Amino acid sequence: MKDIMGMMGKVKEMQSKMEDMQTELESMEAEGKSGGGLVTVTLTGKGVMKGVDIDTSLLKEDEGEILEDLIVAAHNQAKEKAEAAMQEKTAELTSGLPIPPGFKMPF
Repeated sequence: MKDIMGMMGKVKEMQSKMEDMQTELESMEAEGKSGGGLVTVTLTGKGVMKGVDIDTSLLKEDEGEILEDLIVAAHNQAKEKAEAAMQEKTAELTSGLPIPPGFKMPF
């Protein structure tokens, strides 16, 4: 019974830390670049796109498809960076808790 009470205390502490982490993720930004830096996409830690910067050299007629591909590539890179940061913060938060491998946190 003592182990359950100790675990419940850790869960409550973790819940508070998770709320702080959620706030931190909202203010964090991840940047993805493609085309040698010609396209830059900025996302929040929660994956909300905040900005797209496109070099004017890409704004030519008949290059729309290339530009679309570069935006998608930059977005995906930014998303990977944001997800990696979130996983790192989650790992720090849950260290020491007996969580099964592969368990996904609810966010």
